[in-house]
Amino acid sequence: MSRANFTDGLRGGFPIALVSSPFGALFGALATDHGMSLFELTFMSATVYAGASQMVGLELFGHDVQAWLIVASILAVNFRHVLYSAAIAPYIKHFTKLQKFFTFFLLVDPQFAETVKRGEAGKPVTFAWYLGFGLIIYVPWTLVSLLGGTLGRYIGDPKSIGLDILLPAYFLGIVLDFRHRDNFIPVAAVSAVASVVAYHYVGSPWHVSLGAAAGILLAALFPPPPTAQELESDLHEV
Repeated sequence: MSRANFTDGLRGGFPIALVSSPFGALFGALATDHGMSLFELTFMSATVYAGASQMVGLELFGHDVQAWLIVASILAVNFRHVLYSAAIAPYIKHFTKLQKFFTFFLLVDPQFAETVKRGEAGKPVTFAWYLGFGLIIYVPWTLVSLLGGTLGRYIGDPKSIGLDILLPAYFLGIVLDFRHRDNFIPVAAVSAVASVVAYHYVGSPWHVSLGAAAGILLAALFPPPPTAQELESDLHEV
């Protein structure tokens, strides 16, 4: 473990921790409003550690919904993490099995985005950096969820002060981080349209995975042109 890399990860993840804190507080407030105890909501944040899935769970736990449907719904929201893990695989090949266990547990949206950007920039993706970046987001998320649950009754209806906009704004920021990539606009547009259509005809949360699938299909059919490095690598292999 390199202290310098770990500190670099902490420094890089700190702004994400600040931005995600209101969303963690929102979950805590909503969880309390749905009848969860402080222990339950804190345990959920510490073990599930997936904001959107935790929100879906809140909506389903309070209704007479079968357990398999709750699991399937959360899986639909979290299916993107399968793609995330595949995308970062080339950058973490040197991690041990134990390190990969913690790597995939901490693999949330900003962690994925920063790992890919760091790898594509040619910077080393060390476990020390990854762990520092992940912990500075994970620990505050759990604690702020508890704080939101404790103070939730003083907030009232979170929607009345516009806190419900945090989730779409959060994901929009993640998506726009990749706006300079080839085919970004058509892929994003197809994903958005497919998601809206799926939301109308299939419903939530399945529209998340269906919209992503449409974007993936378009990206596979019209891949970007190879980079100069890829062409050079192919020539060396020949």
